[in-house]
Amino acid sequence: MVTRFHPTTGLTGLDGVLHGVRPGDNIVWQVESLDKYRALVEPYAAAARAERMRLIYFRFADHPPLLAEVETYHPDPAEGFDAFVDRVHSVIEAAGRETLYVFDCLSHLADAWQSDRMMGNFFRLTCPRLFDLNTVTYFGVFRNRHAPAAIGVITDTTQFLIDVFQCRDKLYLRPIKVQHRSTAVMNLIHAWETGDCFRPVRDSGTVSEILANSQWPGLEDNAIVGHWQRQFSAAKAVAARRAGSPDPAEEEWFVRLSRLLFPVDPSMARLIDEYLRLDDLLTARTRMIGSGTIGGKALGMLLARAVLRRDAPQLEARLEAHDSFYIGAEVFDTFMVHNGLWWIRRRQRAPETYLQEVDAARARVLAGRFSPTVKRQFEGMLEYFGEWPFIVRSSSRLEDRYGNAFAGQYDSVFCANRGPWEKRLESLLDAVRRVYASTMSEQALRYRERRGLLGENEQMAVLIMRVSGTAGGPYFHPHAAGVGLSVNPYRWNPHIDVKAGVIRLVAGLGTRAVDRTDDDYTRLVALNAPELRPETSFGDIARHAQRRMDAIDLDADRVVSGPFAEMVSEQADFPLDLFTTREEAGKPAFLTFDRLLRETPFVADLRDMLATLHAAYRHPVEIEFALNVLPEGGYRINLLQCRPVQMRNVDGGASVTPRFERPAPIEAQGAVIGPSRELHPDRLVYVVPDGYGAMSLGARHDVARLIGRINQASGQHTLLVLGPGRWGTRDPWLGLPVNFNDINRVAALCEIVAMNRNLVPDVSLGTHFLNELIEADMLYFALFPDREGNRLDEAFLLAQPNRLAEILPGQGYLADAVRVIDVPAGTVQLLADAESQRVAIYLDGG
Repeated sequence: MVTRFHPTTGLTGLDGVLHGVRPGDNIVWQVESLDKYRALVEPYAAAARAERMRLIYFRFADHPPLLAEVETYHPDPAEGFDAFVDRVHSVIEAAGRETLYVFDCLSHLADAWQSDRMMGNFFRLTCPRLFDLNTVTYFGVFRNRHAPAAIGVITDTTQFLIDVFQCRDKLYLRPIKVQHRSTAVMNLIHAWETGDCFRPVRDSGTVSEILANSQWPGLEDNAIVGHWQRQFSAAKAVAARRAGSPDPAEEEWFVRLSRLLFPVDPSMARLIDEYLRLDDLLTARTRMIGSGTIGGKALGMLLARAVLRRDAPQLEARLEAHDSFYIGAEVFDTFMVHNGLWWIRRRQRAPETYLQEVDAARARVLAGRFSPTVKRQFEGMLEYFGEWPFIVRSSSRLEDRYGNAFAGQYDSVFCANRGPWEKRLESLLDAVRRVYASTMSEQALRYRERRGLLGENEQMAVLIMRVSGTAGGPYFHPHAAGVGLSVNPYRWNPHIDVKAGVIRLVAGLGTRAVDRTDDDYTRLVALNAPELRPETSFGDIARHAQRRMDAIDLDADRVVSGPFAEMVSEQADFPLDLFTTREEAGKPAFLTFDRLLRETPFVADLRDMLATLHAAYRHPVEIEFALNVLPEGGYRINLLQCRPVQMRNVDGGASVTPRFERPAPIEAQGAVIGPSRELHPDRLVYVVPDGYGAMSLGARHDVARLIGRINQASGQHTLLVLGPGRWGTRDPWLGLPVNFNDINRVAALCEIVAMNRNLVPDVSLGTHFLNELIEADMLYFALFPDREGNRLDEAFLLAQPNRLAEILPGQGYLADAVRVIDVPAGTVQLLADAESQRVAIYLDGG
């Protein structure tokens, strides 16, 4: 007599993945073929016999029997839905509690009743009763066979829905739903290896490659066949009859569909036509939510990968497979209309009213609702990702085009994607709303106004990308990430070839590579000479090494920053040997990336990648990337973004050849970004280091906003600004927390290393702030008062009349910290030499 009920799958490794089978569990196996279902049923039944548990088999399909010599019942679906339900439930009620069940493949019911929905209805009636009776039941259903609505009913009702599929001769299990037992390992894809071994697949590159080749059906809603779907279906039929030779019809469909998917932009049309294929467009459609263009950022990512596929296949082989999703721009338009935002958005295109309703617009967007159809597609995307983290990124119509990068203007939102289904779905919807709201922010509107784009119809598509990294711990991040420029605007050593490009490399998430946030540093790598560093001694290298790392805290569902050493201390697979260096044994290790740069092909790969993309674009480009080192050696690069970047004098030559014939009252040497030039500023804004350093936190924010007002009031003046610490930081203790809008009329910006002697200006190539300086052709330089070759005649600056109160009445209380000095035209000469990294400012016109 059975006195205990301890159910099992019969596969110890699978029990471990599921954290045990519990009374009440209904387990639905979504399979490609019956043999996959049988492979799971047989050990389950064998374990039941060994433990002398009662097992009932419902045999109703026309496929071969799954089990023999077991208690079997034969309800007949041909008798009709009602009779079939009655027969099954009468057996269940008679058997009572703590019984094990196996059902034939449910897909046979859909065939018998000619209705996917009725199959789902049967499951909806049966599963809860089995749960109440503390049974354990196996169901099978064929994958990619049934309408999303029917599978949705099964997903909502069951405790487990597990996708079983084959990819490249290996069998994989992918949990789609795991109720009440969500853990990091359980929700990973697992490779079913020899015997009873289920190995979790932890790295993003392998996961995306497996799913990209898993015959996932896509997000197309089969119940809705509209204009878009008819066109793509017709093009798919043309592609299916491909005979190997060029087909004019296929070319016609490529042109037609590319104009639907991508923003109209003649400068990008050449790249689209040259590098993309019809299959690329058809694949993109299967991963689309809604319709409309997929925007500039998504196009840039697809183009970059297509360029490497054709022009550098050896580099494409290094890339992680991408399995991104796209929210079409028409979803944004529909959201605006149905949430009462359309006319606000129209008024934001008029110069006289564009900033009037910013706060009201944001509040309304964040409270907005999506249509049921769009929500169903969001749910399909969540099922695909499982509980893997993803990032929701802007991909607007105007982004990443020639001339307008929009770097950092719109939001990107990380989603940890953990916990109950309802919470995960709401977090996704909130993230999309935040991206939508950022199109109506003051920062974005001022950028468009400044670039002459205010009147343009700016539509927001959205790109949703799997976060690159390795699963298994409380923090999620790639091993490293960064940004790369195909032309290096910072030549800190004469051996640097500006045409070889430069990268800014960080451990962890790339957020630390694109934001200028705190008192930390990154690794700047000239790709023709990676051993060259702006620092000269190991002591300098150690002081200016990255100490903090960004990662997604999976429990807190947010991006966090923490000490690098602590965050990787429990990550056995983190490549510390490749990334860190010690001055000598026993001393602390510092993040230098030396062995990665010296002993792997990483630098050569990035140099070739940037050169290939530059050649295809016929223009300097910027990329964002992530890097993961593989357990067996080697690495994968995830190419996340590519855009043309505006850069004057891209060949690396000087616009002028400055001649420094005598000492200057103001000189700087050591960090100059931008080509050589000669300027004649007639307004100098000097933020006095001592005055600013004595201020409170609130007063420092007041100074930053004051700089913005001076900037706006300066009209046609040629403006030079000088001030302490980092400009563009978010931490006012470290510098001036200005936005680019506060300095967008400035001709030259000088950071004075005077607030914190240990805080060296981080030459933040690749950050959104520095990118805007480069895009605006603004000269950047740093001045080190205590170093040879640097000089600051503060006495002269303090002796000049301060025009602050005259220009901006009521702001005189800040005159001790901010001085506005106007000089006659031609009396100040600024010479900047990018070759020697030197700037001289003559106060008498030279």
